[in-house]
Amino acid sequence: MHSNDVDVLIVGGGVAGLAHALAAAKAGDRVAVLERDQRAVGASVRNFGLIWPIGLATGTETFFYERALRSTELWREVVRDTGMWHSDRGSLHLAHRSEELAVLEEFLDRTPAAVANGVRLIGAQETLRRSDWVRGDGLLGALESPAELNIDPRVAIPALTELLRERYAVRIEFGALVTGIDHPVVHTSAGDWHAERIFVCSGNEFQALYPEVFAESGLRHCKLQMMRTLPQPDGFELGPALCAGLTLLHYPCFAECPSLPALRTLLTERHPFCLAGGIHVLVSQASTGQIAIGDSHHYELTQDPFQYAEIDEAILEYFDGFARLPRRRIAEHWHGIYPSPSDGSKVLLAQPEPGVTVVNGFGGAGMTLSLGVAEHILEHGTLRDQGFARL
Repeated sequence: MHSNDVDVLIVGGGVAGLAHALAAAKAGDRVAVLERDQRAVGASVRNFGLIWPIGLATGTETFFYERALRSTELWREVVRDTGMWHSDRGSLHLAHRSEELAVLEEFLDRTPAAVANGVRLIGAQETLRRSDWVRGDGLLGALESPAELNIDPRVAIPALTELLRERYAVRIEFGALVTGIDHPVVHTSAGDWHAERIFVCSGNEFQALYPEVFAESGLRHCKLQMMRTLPQPDGFELGPALCAGLTLLHYPCFAECPSLPALRTLLTERHPFCLAGGIHVLVSQASTGQIAIGDSHHYELTQDPFQYAEIDEAILEYFDGFARLPRRRIAEHWHGIYPSPSDGSKVLLAQPEPGVTVVNGFGGAGMTLSLGVAEHILEHGTLRDQGFARL
């Protein structure tokens, strides 16, 4: 047997690739992961670190919500096995306007799966007891969800990588650029590999290896801008992850709420730049005591490399309207780019040749969905029966 023979080979060392490696290794397969860079530097480490099931809760289709909840369970196992930093305090969607409160009430009425998992509406006083950092002026209440888990992606991705190496004997090769696939052979800059099953979980490699399939996939790139504050004072805890009205316009789980058009009209009048720039504001904590604040969304096949001060300023102005911090000074600015399906699909699943599966297009839900979806794919081989993935 060749030294580079494995049962399952994963192309891409970000969260989607590591998730498939974890699922395959748990099933007893011999697994290797190939990553073109010297470490993961893409969207998997440029995000909030929020495992965010609430964003996938819908009234009629529960598969991806269930996969997100399963991902949360799997991340908690990783937290337990690695000892990495985390905050398990759920989330609050804040309502400072009657239009926002109406959407939250309708969401609960239309989403029994969320209610069954502890999502509820709480009043202003209870909201302030749940979070010391919410602005109380005009506060009407909040949608509380207990499921959301906050990790630090800059810690979590390396920790998961080491867990795969040490506990599951997964071979992880950095600096290995995949140059071609002719199943069962994978050609790389570090030599050839052989595998029964090959999963391509990196957008860059997908586009280069299967350009025609990529072109047909409808994937475009979403560029986002984010920030981190200075470390907060010792002992500071954000508590639940926070968001507000703009988030109700961003996530499709709120799309069918009858009051949403009225809220959109109101927020478009008051925050036109935010609506034009795809801005909604999430707030999460990092292991360093810093607070992550963002983000914007711009969709295009090819993104420019520039960051824009006016976008960051609009994010912070909106943040200041619903929350506060002891130290709001910004220490870091960055942008991330991730593939996103243009037709609203949650995941792109393609099989460009026998034995090769492309798993891509998680959009902004990579941290939330990858572990749960990978487990399902490794067990069932497809998402076809769910009607969301395009093959």
